[in-house]
Amino acid sequence: MFNNKTILITGGTGSFGQKYTKTLLESYKPKRLIIFSRDELKQYEMQQIYNASCMRYFIGDVRDGERLQQAFKDVDYVIHAAALKQVPAAEYNPMECIKTNIHGAENVIRAAISNNVKKVIALSTDKAASPINLYGATKLVSDKLFVAANNVVGDGQTRFSAVRYGNVVGSRGSVVPFFKQQIANGAESIPITHPDMTRFWITLQEGVDFVLKNFSRMQGGEIFVPKIPSIRITDIANAYGPGLKQEIVGIRPGEKMHEIMCPSDDSHHTVEFDDHFVITPSIKFFSRDNDYTQNLLGEHGKLVHGGFEYHSGNNPHFLTVDEILKMDTPT
Repeated sequence: MFNNKTILITGGTGSFGQKYTKTLLESYKPKRLIIFSRDELKQYEMQQIYNASCMRYFIGDVRDGERLQQAFKDVDYVIHAAALKQVPAAEYNPMECIKTNIHGAENVIRAAISNNVKKVIALSTDKAASPINLYGATKLVSDKLFVAANNVVGDGQTRFSAVRYGNVVGSRGSVVPFFKQQIANGAESIPITHPDMTRFWITLQEGVDFVLKNFSRMQGGEIFVPKIPSIRITDIANAYGPGLKQEIVGIRPGEKMHEIMCPSDDSHHTVEFDDHFVITPSIKFFSRDNDYTQNLLGEHGKLVHGGFEYHSGNNPHFLTVDEILKMDTPT
């Protein structure tokens, strides 16, 4: 569906955007592939790797609605990956996080509708489910905006959905690079927030592939959640620092013991498919009545039982130490 189409990625110089770009160029023949981001250095560095004739690099910020209007001209599909993601930074700079994650989402929606973009998928996070930190709260608002946008568009063609998944293996600012750096610096112990803490775990390529497939699945209004494994924080420490002492330092502000992707309060809106869940809209769309138990690929799902919750602590699939290391192996 991406051959001879124009695709735009906000926040396209990030790790997700670069992997998405690589995958699109290897598997499809897009008419144009636009990388929209505010960092000229990262764009320059990315151009040294990805410089196909279809590539376009746009300097801009999602806070700037006028610039988005220009960038979205004649675009078919948008992946909205731009966000301020660091939990502590969001707590100390709340308004900056709100401007990017909420006002930026609103600008993306307006630009997509006015330019008749076909489909938009916004990247969300497990922290948006029952949020306890500002970052998660802003992404929950963003999710709500993208779902409601399917009503705002009226009879227009643009459809909006979101994809929610957990920690990405080796992403910048995450625990794996931190542990590796500590060990490289000769640390005699590894700091552990809490021995019972768990997280969802997904590779960057798996995240990209899931987003790609959901463009074909989506009707508009869904929050797509992949079925992915969990990890224990102690197993990560054992994987990268075997034999090192684990020092308990306590849970940081804004952190949970376990991350949630499908909250129990949404169980009456959650449909289970073979390899993913869909959280369906809690609002009714006036222009259409979608059956979310069957997607556009013809896959069938069924509503989960009342009170169902999908979180990293009750996940039936936990990775072993060896599996954690294998997932971090470059392909």
